[in-house]
Amino acid sequence: MKKLNYIGLILTLILIFFSCEEVKDPAGKRNIGVVPVISDVTGIFINGEPTSFISFKITLGTGVTVENAEIQVSRQDNFERLKLADVTSFPATVTFTLGDVAGKLGTINKGEVIFLEVVTTKNGVTTRSNASLALIVYCEYNVALAAGSYHSVSADWNSEGDISIKADVADPYKVYVTGLETIEGLNEDQGPLVMHIDPVSFAVTADKTVLASDAWGETNIAYEGTGLYNSCTGSYSMNFNISTDQYDYGSFSFTFTRN
Repeated sequence: MKKLNYIGLILTLILIFFSCEEVKDPAGKRNIGVVPVISDVTGIFINGEPTSFISFKITLGTGVTVENAEIQVSRQDNFERLKLADVTSFPATVTFTLGDVAGKLGTINKGEVIFLEVVTTKNGVTTRSNASLALIVYCEYNVALAAGSYHSVSADWNSEGDISIKADVADPYKVYVTGLETIEGLNEDQGPLVMHIDPVSFAVTADKTVLASDAWGETNIAYEGTGLYNSCTGSYSMNFNISTDQYDYGSFSFTFTRN
């Protein structure tokens, strides 16, 4: 049986949590700010497509009200925040295009990270949302970048080595992964692992696939999972549930980067 490092490494697809930050408190008041919640995030920003969009929901606690709320935008590590829009009622579902954001920030390049935050004011105290969206500006999909020779690393599954990814001839968003069990020293007599890239969100779904009939005395080791494809670098960030007929090992994080 494979020895595992059970330190959990959880991939979180676009939500980054910050501690609540007080913007200005001249009266010295504390702990009375209202912190909204961001959820139901859909869409992505794609470089060169100003109509590509991001949509999300903003909610407050039950019975909570605010005097003012607005959404602010900034780029990369430069936190010069600019007002993007007001929020006049809650719950609110808002949608912004890449063109909307570029109208505030100027030219936006592929691979940049855009931050969206919710700022509320109550009783004269202004606080930022403790949930901020960090959005990568992705590139247009290029099937040649999504396939080829890759290096696979998983710290918690204790695995590292080279693998191969091939694209389906008929469906450029369907790819086949081979070599994950070969780098484990096993006979990869099954597979390949089938993965599907969502053409809208670049989210990746891996079908449950048996990769090797024998795995350290157990039978039919299988992978299935979800992740995200980076269309600018061709890399994959994946979480795979790994199991055999005898045992479910759980979920483990993998990164596939191009050689």
